[in-house]
Amino acid sequence: MAKFTGIDYYEIDSLLSDEERMIRDTVRAWVDDNLLPIIQEAYIERRFPKELIPQMAELGIFGANLPEEYGCAGLNNVAYGLIMQELERGDSGIRSFASVQGALCMYPIYAFGSDEQKRRYLPAMAAGEVIGCFGLTEPDYGSNPGGMITTARKDGDGWVLNGAKMWITNGSMADIAIIWAKTGSLDDPSSIRGFIVPTDTPGFEARDQKGKLSLLASDTSELSLQDVRVGADAILPGSAGLKSPLMCLTQARYGIAWGAVGAAMACFDEALRYARERVMFDEPIGAKQIQQVRLADMLTGITQAQLLVLRLGRLKDEGRLRPQQVSLAKRANVDMACNVAREARRLLGANGILVEYAAMRHMANLESVYTYEGTHDVHSLILGQDLTGISAF
Repeated sequence: MAKFTGIDYYEIDSLLSDEERMIRDTVRAWVDDNLLPIIQEAYIERRFPKELIPQMAELGIFGANLPEEYGCAGLNNVAYGLIMQELERGDSGIRSFASVQGALCMYPIYAFGSDEQKRRYLPAMAAGEVIGCFGLTEPDYGSNPGGMITTARKDGDGWVLNGAKMWITNGSMADIAIIWAKTGSLDDPSSIRGFIVPTDTPGFEARDQKGKLSLLASDTSELSLQDVRVGADAILPGSAGLKSPLMCLTQARYGIAWGAVGAAMACFDEALRYARERVMFDEPIGAKQIQQVRLADMLTGITQAQLLVLRLGRLKDEGRLRPQQVSLAKRANVDMACNVAREARRLLGANGILVEYAAMRHMANLESVYTYEGTHDVHSLILGQDLTGISAF
């Protein structure tokens, strides 16, 4: 199969620095050489390819936009976004793994943790030696994290945690869990604090989420905490209220907005090659108007999304990014990628349902991406509130 050379209809490469292009091309080559040859089998076998973790760590993927003093790559946010783009061009589950490790686990330790916590965990997590998961979502409180009923009760010199979390990426393989719990009344979201919980702590259990039809090459789990006792040093001292986990989600949503572009790129590239090569009625199907319109629509959506995330990344690097801008990009780009994947699958005809082709795998994965880290509809309401000043939640 020919190497992926990119989709750059508006010469966006010229807007990137040499370093940003080099980082993207390095991860792009790794995806082509190491991820794509095994992802079909991993997807069918419903397993996360753990053998890739050391390679990803060696590339500096985990927490790539965090400081070098903690063993991270110290990249700017555009370079980080390009990494997420290329990982999801391979598979949403692989990008999800990296997003959770970096944006949802390493970031809260960096942003809210003590100096000792940062020194203890961040270098090991950047090296892939310690894997994390992020425990916020609960079975009955998906889009309403402030309603969580997981509790942390002060007991002597430590804390006792009780509750359950659901839809937790990396849960079954994680060494530590960032658990969000209420330290006061269940009616008081301001009492929410973050805790670093080693997963081998008595009372902590992770169970694989059964019955998934999406993200099959991703580890998704349910967490149960029954009288899980941790020390005083487990709390993230800088965490305070619902704002803290939402700040983590903003970091992850930023990466998702880039990742969705990568999934769409993979589907478009496959559809374009197929349209040129597949002969029907004595000519390539790409000669038919209906397929050309499909391809033109795909390209338009991808190009718009590329410009959107590049601007978003520059704003983030300038310290001017607002969470609502991330909501717009996550909402728009994932919706675009869902449409591109669906149209690519249709262009491929019956072959489009085979695992040998990427479109249907991406299409199924993106249905999860459409929902997690804030559903499409929730991001619509975030934007509506920002525009009108009126909450519709």
